[in-house]
Amino acid sequence: MPSNSMTSWWPFPPWTREVQCDEKWAFVGKKEKQCRADDPADAQRGDNWDHVAYDPEHRLVLSVVPGKRTVENTELLVQDFQARTGQRTLDLITTDEYPAYRTALLNAYGQTVIPPRTGKPGRPRRAYQVPPPNLRYATVHKTRRKGRVVKIDLRVVFGEVAAVQAALERSAVSHTINTAFVERHNGTDRNRNARKTRKSYCFSKDWDIHNAATYFTMYSYNFCWPVRTLRRHDDGRWHPRTPAMSAGLTDHVWSLAEWLTFPAVQPP
Repeated sequence: MPSNSMTSWWPFPPWTREVQCDEKWAFVGKKEKQCRADDPADAQRGDNWDHVAYDPEHRLVLSVVPGKRTVENTELLVQDFQARTGQRTLDLITTDEYPAYRTALLNAYGQTVIPPRTGKPGRPRRAYQVPPPNLRYATVHKTRRKGRVVKIDLRVVFGEVAAVQAALERSAVSHTINTAFVERHNGTDRNRNARKTRKSYCFSKDWDIHNAATYFTMYSYNFCWPVRTLRRHDDGRWHPRTPAMSAGLTDHVWSLAEWLTFPAVQPP
């Protein structure tokens, strides 16, 4: 569902306060090492990454951009989840150490500074982006040896350390800088989408079909998949809730038929 078509009729934006981003690997047709640069068909084979923005408090998939792991796709992800959260500056944004996020967040949330002219000879300084004071962004750096994580470094990139700590104290789920929730959802999505199961014969053979299946499993999860940790106990029984219900986007669990037949764009 395009985010700009939702604002006039949907309870928008979701109650998102923090976001975790990650990239999940899969492949289409064949492994990347088997692809040839001189074969045009291989441009849509090999590695296909889900760039995912995830709301850990409400277990909501805010945005997913499938494709090659590129700066451009990272930019698209950040721009999309910024639009879907109503352009608000969130309490905390956390990612892995992929450097493309820093630039993408600056482009999306940054303030443009135009250096004053000095009157001296030479080309004037170019305008540049600076993070706003209320932008809090931190990263998780993992050091691996023989495939195992042996060290984790937590770094504050934008914002004061005290401000990040205050955001963590306000958080309903995060007590430290982490990407644990989006990484846990990666496992959930692999379970729901057999194309992404490791060491499987079910891997995708077509690039566009793979991307379509990604959108289907990711976004239907929000509305049609009750999450055990979101359920509420009332009137002596447990009431199931989906991420969309938790985030204030709907008041009931949707069936797949309802979700698939609901118009993406409502008439004015």
